[in-house]
Amino acid sequence: MYKNSFLSNSIKYALVGSAAVAALSAFSVVAAEADAVAAEKTIEKIEVTGSRIRSTDLQSFSPVQVIGAAEIDTSSVANIQDLLLKNPAFGSPAISRTNSNFSTASAGVATVDLRNLGTSRTLVLVNGRRFVAGIPGESAVDLNSIPTQFIERVEVMTGGASAVYGSDAVAGVVNIIYKKEFEGVEFDVQSGQSSEGDSEETQVQFTMGTSSADGKGNIMVHGAYTDQGAVYSRDRDFAAVDQYSQGAITGLPEDMFTPIRPYYSSYAPQGRFYAGDKQFTYDKAGNLIEGFSTNGSDTRDADGFNRSNFRTIAIPTERYLLATNAKYEIFDGWNAFLEGTYASSQTKTQLEPFPLASDSIYGASGGQLPIEFENFIESATNPGEYERTVVRNPLVPDAIFNAATDTNGDGLKDIFFTRRLADVGNRGNVADRDTFRIVGGIDGEITDGWYMDAYYGYGQTKESQVSSGQVNVLNFKSALEAITDEDGNVVCRDATARSQNCVPVSVFGDGSITPEAAAYISAPGLLSTFTSQKVAGLNISGDLFELPAGMVGIAGGIEYREEFARSEFDALQQAGLNAGNAIPRTEGKFDVIEYFTELNVPLIADAFMAKQLNLRGAVRLSDYSTVGNTESWNVALDWAPIDEVRFRAIRAQSTRAPNINELYSPPSQDFPSGLTDPCLGVSATSTGAQSDACRADAGVMANIQANGVFALNQSDIQGVSGYNRGNPDLDAETGKSWTFGVTVSPEGIAVVEDFDFNVDYFDIEIDDAIVPTDRQYILDECYGGNSALCSFVTRRAANMGPNSAGSLEYIDSGVTNSGGFGTKGLDVVVSYSKDFEDYGLAGQVNGRISYTHVIDGYEIPLPGADKETFNGEIGAPKNKFYLSLGYKYEDVSIAWNTTFIGESFLDDSFLSSMELEPESVGVGSVTYHDLNISYQPFDMAEFYVGVNNLFDKAPPPIISGLPGSNTGAETDAGTYDAIGRRYYAGVRFKF
Repeated sequence: MYKNSFLSNSIKYALVGSAAVAALSAFSVVAAEADAVAAEKTIEKIEVTGSRIRSTDLQSFSPVQVIGAAEIDTSSVANIQDLLLKNPAFGSPAISRTNSNFSTASAGVATVDLRNLGTSRTLVLVNGRRFVAGIPGESAVDLNSIPTQFIERVEVMTGGASAVYGSDAVAGVVNIIYKKEFEGVEFDVQSGQSSEGDSEETQVQFTMGTSSADGKGNIMVHGAYTDQGAVYSRDRDFAAVDQYSQGAITGLPEDMFTPIRPYYSSYAPQGRFYAGDKQFTYDKAGNLIEGFSTNGSDTRDADGFNRSNFRTIAIPTERYLLATNAKYEIFDGWNAFLEGTYASSQTKTQLEPFPLASDSIYGASGGQLPIEFENFIESATNPGEYERTVVRNPLVPDAIFNAATDTNGDGLKDIFFTRRLADVGNRGNVADRDTFRIVGGIDGEITDGWYMDAYYGYGQTKESQVSSGQVNVLNFKSALEAITDEDGNVVCRDATARSQNCVPVSVFGDGSITPEAAAYISAPGLLSTFTSQKVAGLNISGDLFELPAGMVGIAGGIEYREEFARSEFDALQQAGLNAGNAIPRTEGKFDVIEYFTELNVPLIADAFMAKQLNLRGAVRLSDYSTVGNTESWNVALDWAPIDEVRFRAIRAQSTRAPNINELYSPPSQDFPSGLTDPCLGVSATSTGAQSDACRADAGVMANIQANGVFALNQSDIQGVSGYNRGNPDLDAETGKSWTFGVTVSPEGIAVVEDFDFNVDYFDIEIDDAIVPTDRQYILDECYGGNSALCSFVTRRAANMGPNSAGSLEYIDSGVTNSGGFGTKGLDVVVSYSKDFEDYGLAGQVNGRISYTHVIDGYEIPLPGADKETFNGEIGAPKNKFYLSLGYKYEDVSIAWNTTFIGESFLDDSFLSSMELEPESVGVGSVTYHDLNISYQPFDMAEFYVGVNNLFDKAPPPIISGLPGSNTGAETDAGTYDAIGRRYYAGVRFKF
């Protein structure tokens, strides 16, 4: 809730509980009294999210929602990301375990994104301080490294907060606060699985705390183990077979959610061979046959390959976590403190075997594999003279050899082939990540009403990844070029390769690659990353002087931060010699020193219609080693005309400096999907500037001449690539926001006195935003009159194997300060709590609903370009709410939670490319229900059971070919539940 009464009570109860435990533990009366005095001082001056000024008023100027430990317990989530994403202020995450199976790095990482403005614009803090990034080169924190059951509460503040917390807080702040001052032992074990028998989940965790005999010190230790099992595409009917949106081809609205099924890959394990003007493949019995039918027909079996049989919807994730909090009163009023977190996680991805085309090996010749070779034999009668002969590859079947021709002009026969490397094995990676963070410091009261804290923190994240399924194209080339030696043995043609244990490889037929050949050509990939963060800070707050309305409060300080990241694949991956993405090494660092101050001025108090009127302002000056000086500020007005009503207005400017990847990332290959080629359907006679621009490309014109109109086949649609680039000349981006809000807490009014009402309007605009230019935008602009963007587009000049002349081969993109973002909307939070036992009835009831209505949300890809609205699109619905209801009667508690995701539409740019109106095609609203029931027969033990997605609501069909579809899930698995109903049960012990 926005009002921090929950926070206030939590602190008070924690302090009272600590004193009680101390007494029961036979601490002296003197120690107990000392604790009580310390507790009083703590309550008098406390810092809340959104401000550095310590105050007795626990109201926050900024809109803050609080998720408490009780809500975390009843949700029984293994990762706090799962609970945060239910909050309507959060958008679809960039990375989670259900949408990252195809990531070459950072698969399974858990991130959050406030307001759909991008993960890098949401700042995640732990105990009010920065946490080391979980993705190399980024600022995003991996929530896998946060011990969920060690969290006391999470405070979510939306709106610009850079003046208080620094860069990256453009959309807001997520402040995760660990438990402290705990004594005793808690133990929790939980197990569950989905109704399909997969997604098995195990959680085991404990928390221990104790205080010193003199009451000056306290230490807590928390340990946890979680294991979340895999969910495979083949085990969900909606994702078990390769499919493609019919509407993505026809452009008809009524076809968009109708799948073409099967829509197999033409890269099949038995191979597809282009020899002269003929094509060959093998049937299921292993017989060589002519032609190739990817998806089959009434008269022919499908020759294609079902990739969905190998894909993963949810990545298996295993985690070990250890956290600690410790403090000790070194002298009166001054404490030394220590925070430590260590997390070790392992994620495993799995996807189909690698699809290899011969142009990956023979790029210089257009992908033509030589099946004949020149051979010079010295004359027996005329030594020194050599006779030219031609020898053939003995592994090539006669029918293919006889149909082959010389296509590259060297006088020797050649062929083109594609093949799924099932003999080499499935692709995927096993990633081991270790995150370590330690923060130490001191805090205390300098003098009456003045406080100081100073700290230093160091954090690092390491990732070691081993991937499978790729091949060494240099070895593959040597192994493909086979001949028969003088003893009749099939050997590699190159003598040097033979000396290095080359094994000839046959690509003709399923299972034709022997284990020995597979071992020779396979190239397991390696990735090593390292991210580090050093941060130090000094904060001082206190009262300057007293005005008639109260004390003028001030806070100020200095912070220093250094960020470093390195990401390095193996040499073959960096050079693109493993037939996959070419991903060069990335390394970079920056540091920043910042100065900030914050002032709170009470203007009026205890007057008519002005119970309280306060003005608050903050400013932060930063000096980056990369972008130079930046400035952030905010001004807030807080007005309570009466005790029960409080208004707030905030104007803020926030800045975000570019991260390491945005600055230093070299070109890395990507394989985008969901794109529409503007030239599709253009003919030799169609009119308009777009048609003229398309026909100006020789490859497009050759396609038109061959087909009558520009046409694409399945391989063309699935075969688009491109490179992403960083930009060392980036500058910081600036966001400006307005927030207007009201809190109403009625007192003494029947019915409504048990409610709290909070309404906030937000408006955020980001100028000079750091954005990669959208690839669909590049295409549309290139063929819409902006020829400068055509330099990012590369088309195939001629037919190449399964790909057509003129089809898109590469669309490149890079980051610039050329964009803009904006969003505005309304947050409504209503909470209710009632103890019916006061009225002679049974039980206590509580509830809270958080609702967000987004009025506008847009991106500007380039200066002067039209706004591209994302509001209401899939992943960013206009309406979303989360309702939690709780009932407790004696030893039984019931929690019912409801998540509503409003109707959502396909991307406007995609619809525009199909000549369809915005918001003309979409999916309906989706509602999920979760239930938790607990029974506590005695204080030391609590038993609980629960069901998530109680009614097994299926996700909407965001099919491959549509924007927002996650490969393998056939839906937006970051927004919707692609796993289905899940059961769990557990027990908690407290001593």
